[in-house]
Formats: sequence, C-alpha cells, structure tokens
Amino acid sequence: MHTVKAALEELMGSMDRVDAQVIMAHVLGVNRAWIAANPMRILTESEDAKIDMLAAQRALGEPIAYLLRKREFYGRDFTVNADVLIPRPETETLVEAALARLAPRDTVLDLGTGSGAIAVTLACQRPEARVVATDASEAALAVARANACAHRCEERIEWLHGSWYEPVGGRRFDLVAANPPYVAAGDPHLARGDLRFEPRAALTDGSPDGLASIRAIVAGAAGHLKPGGWLLFEHGHDQAQAARALLVEAGFAAPICLPDLAGIPRVAGGKIA
Repeated sequence: MHTVKAALEELMGSMDRVDAQVIMAHVLGVNRAWIAANPMRILTESEDAKIDMLAAQRALGEPIAYLLRKREFYGRDFTVNADVLIPRPETETLVEAALARLAPRDTVLDLGTGSGAIAVTLACQRPEARVVATDASEAALAVARANACAHRCEERIEWLHGSWYEPVGGRRFDLVAANPPYVAAGDPHLARGDLRFEPRAALTDGSPDGLASIRAIVAGAAGHLKPGGWLLFEHGHDQAQAARALLVEAGFAAPICLPDLAGIPRVAGGKIA
C-alpha cells in the first residue's frame, strides 16, 4: 500500500504537481491542504486502484476536468464533460468586467453559454438580475441547466437553443456577454493538449483568422442592446486590435480592452449610444 506522499510522488512522475494533487484530493474526498497536512496516511486498495486508473487516463491526454467531471470557476464547482468547453481562469476577466457594469436588476444575454459558467456566475453574483443564455448545442444546454440547478439559480436563467442572437428575436438587454470560439482554423494548438478533447465547435468556427463568430456577435449587438448597454466578449491573445476595429466599425464609442491575470489582452467591449 502507498502513503499519500508516496502516491503523490509517483503521480508526479507523469504529470505536474497540481494535476497530481487534484487527482489525489478527488479520490480521497478532501482538499489539497488536507493532503499537505497528512502525507503519511495509508491509501486503501480501492483508493490506490482509482488513482492508478485516473493516472492512466491522464497519461493518454484526457483533461483533468473531464476525468473528474468538474472544474472550479469563480469559486464554484461546475460540472463539465466532453460536450462543453472547460472553463478557464481567463474567462473570469470577462465575468469581472460584466459585474462591474451590471446594475442589480439588469438583464443579461450570455451567448454560447456552454457549461453555463458565465450565466450561472452572473446570476449568483447578481440575484436580482435576469439572465438569458443561448447555445447551438442541446447537449451543452443540458450541462448548463444542471449547473444552474446545482447553484440554485435555475429560476433566474432562461435557456434558449440556437445560434447567437437567433433564439431571442428582437429582445434587448442591458449587457451582452460572450466567450465565442476564436481559435483560427489552422492553429496547431487545436491538435495539442486538452484542446484535442474539447468540442471543436467551441474552440474554432472554422474561419482562417478565428474572428467569424466575433464579427457576427459585434454586428448583431446594436440590435439587441438597450441604450447605454454593454457588449463584452473574450478573444484570443493576438486579436485585441482586430476586436477593437470591429467595435469601432459597429459604432461602439471608446472600446475597451482588458487584460487577464497574465497581463494578456483578453476581453474587448464597448457601450452602445
């Protein structure tokens, strides 16, 4: 039998420390602080077997989030599976920008909601707001609904099936948020790491520059925002200039560009007159 310390060291032979700790914490039903405080705890045969199984799957490239069927986002655990993009810390920049611009009872449209991480977080942080979330994938909407139920905000979110603005007709909102696919079709990263396992349509829209979805979102925003409403969207590390140009062309005054925690331009947006 392994001790926690020995099993952790063995895991780190094939993955980084954080992934190893996350697997260990999941199997034992504890947090990472407990692992650090209890290195000599003896694992049971069943725990040892579960750790070995997860390690083998991770060695084949399966993302940790899909293995454990959850990922933390903005301090909450979200269920994830291969039908949805894995929530990333960069997207918390988009959430922070939205919260800074939302009045308590504002209306929000989350385009391409995926796991529901943005919609659910905004609904939880602004309990009086009304949120509408759209997605072209019924499977993704099922995951998002489950996450809303888990965080007890399902009654404040309206889920609509369809592409971008199509399901909302002529309705207008105080804020529109989106984390659209923005990876260029030929980007080699699509064949590497976790991206190999994530839904392709959530990563790239097939356009050579990765901007087709952003173009559609920006172009349609004026028709779905109330006067003074905000559009905010995530974009790629090298797309800030293009995003700004699209916003200016669409009539947004003084577009903003916000960096993520690594200092990389990640969120663009503007206010409609």
